Amino acid sequence: MRRLTWPRRGRPPGKRHSYADRRGIEYLARIAVKHEIDPDEFFGFLVDAWENEKSECEGLKIECREKTKDSGVFLLTRGDDWFAQFPLAEHFLMKANPMKEFADAMLLRAQHLANSKPARLKIEDLSVGRKHVTVKARVLRIPEPTAVMTRFGDNAHVSNVLVADETGNIKLNLWNNQIKSISVGDVVEIEDGQVASFRGERQLRIGRHGKMTIVEDDAFASIQQLTKK
Repeated sequence: MRRLTWPRRGRPPGKRHSYADRRGIEYLARIAVKHEIDPDEFFGFLVDAWENEKSECEGLKIECREKTKDSGVFLLTRGDDWFAQFPLAEHFLMKANPMKEFADAMLLRAQHLANSKPARLKIEDLSVGRKHVTVKARVLRIPEPTAVMTRFGDNAHVSNVLVADETGNIKLNLWNNQIKSISVGDVVEIEDGQVASFRGERQLRIGRHGKMTIVEDDAFASIQQLTKK
């Protein structure tokens, strides 16, 4: 007998899913969310394909390719490209739509992540000690890198690059290949950066979990030589 599990905390309700069924439900829910298909419609067309071999849902073709007494193998295609093939048990298709709850939860998580993404700041807003900052700026000057010895005994090169936006400028601390990846005039976006103080000056650091990307932005075309310290 297969062990029944409940994917949430607390006492499970009367209606439960096996581990295999739950994995299948989550997989189908991800397909519905990714392709922006209503989960109720998607489930209905899966049932239709089970009964009639083929169906189509918002440009997504569903085919029940193999069918046994109690299960079937479904193929999903869009245009001439197939992107998913999976088995489904008949008992799964005979219930009320079990994937809707999972799809709704995925959409809520996606919305939460989108709303929690840090807003882009201006350089004038960067105060020492602030973390997880996102800022966009133009590279004005790249000083010759300095050779240093890290605390781990490795040789490295560091440069405090001057970057600016319309509100001011700040030194951006870059290491090794980070320095080589940019040129004067580039517009860079720093994500998940942090602001520190070095020799009395603010300094923007990318940090272990941060990221620097070169981007296109016409709004920075007028920023040429903001060099005041």
